[in-house]
Amino acid sequence: MSPDYPFDEAATARAVIDADGTLVEWNAGAERLLGHRAAEVLGRPAADLLADADRGRRPAFEGDRWDGVLTLRRRDGGTLPVWLLAHRVRAQDDGPHRWLVVTPVEQDGRRLPDDPLDDVGLLDSPCAIAIYDDRLRLRRINPVMSEILMLAEENVRGLRAPEVTGRPQSYDVERQLLRVLTTGRGTDVRTYVPVGGDRTHAWLARLAPVVDGKGRVRGVAVAAHDFTEQYVAQERLQLVNEASVRIGTTLDVTRTAQELADVCVPALADFVSVDLLDPQEHGSELPSGRLTAPVALRRTAHRSVNAGNPEAVARPGRLDVYPTPSPQADALLAGHTIVASTSTGDLEDWLAWDPARTERIKEYGIHTTMSVPIQARGTTLGVAVLTRFKNPEPFTPDDVLLAEEITARAAVCIDNARRYSRERETALALQRSLLPRSLPRTAAVDAASRYLPAARSGVGGDWFDVIPLSGLRVALVVGDVVGHGVQASATMGRLRTAVRTLADIDLAPDELLTHLDDLVVRLSEETGNDNSPGEVGATCLYAVYDPVSRRCTMARAGHPSPVMVPPGGRAREIELPAGPPLGLGGLPFESAEIELREGTVLSFYTDGLIESRERDVDAGHALLCDALSAAADSLEETCDHVLHALLPSGGAADDVALLLARTQGLPAARVATWDIPADPALVAPIRKQVLEQLGTWSLSEASFTAELVVSELVTNAIRYGAHPIRLRLIHDAATLICEVSDTSHTAPHLRRAKVFDEGGRGLLLVAQLTQRWGSRHTTEGKTIWAEIGLLGEV
Repeated sequence: MSPDYPFDEAATARAVIDADGTLVEWNAGAERLLGHRAAEVLGRPAADLLADADRGRRPAFEGDRWDGVLTLRRRDGGTLPVWLLAHRVRAQDDGPHRWLVVTPVEQDGRRLPDDPLDDVGLLDSPCAIAIYDDRLRLRRINPVMSEILMLAEENVRGLRAPEVTGRPQSYDVERQLLRVLTTGRGTDVRTYVPVGGDRTHAWLARLAPVVDGKGRVRGVAVAAHDFTEQYVAQERLQLVNEASVRIGTTLDVTRTAQELADVCVPALADFVSVDLLDPQEHGSELPSGRLTAPVALRRTAHRSVNAGNPEAVARPGRLDVYPTPSPQADALLAGHTIVASTSTGDLEDWLAWDPARTERIKEYGIHTTMSVPIQARGTTLGVAVLTRFKNPEPFTPDDVLLAEEITARAAVCIDNARRYSRERETALALQRSLLPRSLPRTAAVDAASRYLPAARSGVGGDWFDVIPLSGLRVALVVGDVVGHGVQASATMGRLRTAVRTLADIDLAPDELLTHLDDLVVRLSEETGNDNSPGEVGATCLYAVYDPVSRRCTMARAGHPSPVMVPPGGRAREIELPAGPPLGLGGLPFESAEIELREGTVLSFYTDGLIESRERDVDAGHALLCDALSAAADSLEETCDHVLHALLPSGGAADDVALLLARTQGLPAARVATWDIPADPALVAPIRKQVLEQLGTWSLSEASFTAELVVSELVTNAIRYGAHPIRLRLIHDAATLICEVSDTSHTAPHLRRAKVFDEGGRGLLLVAQLTQRWGSRHTTEGKTIWAEIGLLGEV
């Protein structure tokens, strides 16, 4: 309505009837027509105004509009046949609707001689034409407009635009009519009228002033053009563009499937479900080849026009099996979109198969479904099912094309997300298995570590490890496999496992790297072919530290040398022989042994820490030494300080592994050594001295076990070993270690003694009484060792 224009309210009889049939509004035009005052009729049933002849055929207002002739009672007792036009007015707050009933009181208006509004030429246009007078009341419409409105000209003459259509959009048109009337300048108005479901009728109204011979504006002519087809095409293109923007914002499969459902509701359907095929095993590829029924699909996402998705039978994450015939299975087996509806009977077989879905279809009035296969790069990923129930219109061929276009775009995004998720899960699983979750607590070193994958290359082949060895010694390892990705991570895992296995048999650092080099050569041969060898390469640094002697033996294979920070001193590089990278084969590795003061910090790292495009390796090495020299006492804080000082804020270009270890020494008072004579009869005095030493250490509770172990190991060394023989006891906070060394290189082994054998049970007894036992080769021979746990010790 145009509140600034003085409309003559008495020119139209207007009344409003609520949902109960009670009159709630009555204007001056209605009083002028029938004579009843507002106070006399408001609050009373509208049916009371019907003449006796029409009481038996009161109109049943259905739909959104009604028109017809009724005989009404006048206030003076007479009757009057009146043509009425009724519009349903829907409440904005979803409350009960009302009916607006209008009829013109003045139809002829103010006619002037040679009135331009009566120009018949204006009405000869093939377009829909309506002419409004200077009061903005309808004067004329041509047959085309009459057909569109489905109203006769003689009935609607004298009504305003909102009274003719009953649409809220008509008030905007009326404001533009007033503007043309007052300014004399024409304009175009676009109006969009819902016509049921999600359909909209689009009209372009061209408004032009109607002037008389003196150039005065006498009214406004309206030419209406239907551009619904262009509007629908534009809306479909906009929906496709919107899908391109909204779908695929992340590399998450569930989020992408939900974005597909969100885009299609309510623009294309009232309810959309996205069900995806499950891989045969977690992280594996989807089944290839032609699908066969029944088809197992997992509900990944859905969306409804109703809050809470009440139409959904399956909840997200649920796996359902769809037989054939069913829209889902039929679409996947056929490889193209299938539209099914209750009207054509296509859904009858499906309804019989699933009672739960049958009940939902009946409850919500679902009348049509469209099943669109989700396919990308030749792989079937799942199916999207679009359903309508609030929209009464079935899916059209254009709807099918639009759904297929949107789904095709979503399919590529879902496939990208699926591939990325699979690769990411694999890489993360490998990464968790490659690196130790926590470093073991040892008496030899206090350690801290950091690992950072490359900022853009992802998980790579850097690794580190801290491996407890016999005799309280510890092995410190850092390595780097060439390349990035799953293959590099897998190679790293194999090398780390190999290092732990070789360390368990107490190989010297140079021997361990030789065996590791052989493994890398074999891996290269496995990954290559007859014409091209594989490209597996790695570097490694392996060190063994003994807290008893405070000596550390190291060897490296193409890896940067470690940095040492002595107590109270500055950081400096440890000079080690430069061994070749792993994988070249046939080249020797050399070890170097250095003595370390207690509290010395060793820094092991990969080249990603010191190499950068912004600086050379020497500058990076200098920065590392400065950062270590200025570090705090806490190794954890030192790790963070080093990474902050050497790496850019956006992350490193290559993987970075950093391992810091502060050496600890074992006091001489916790170590006892005896030279063993060759006579077995002299073992008893040795046992006595061992018991006395245990008493000195306040370890009397371990005396029984220690005496048996020492007796067995010493007796075996005298009987089967070679002199000289030495016994050593090492007392740690939680462990008592017994070591017997001789110059023989023959390693002992367990065997199962027969019933009547007099011997052969000694080592079996040692294995049962100790936490663990073993042997290691030395330059002089071998050492047999056993660890006894100490209860109550920390």
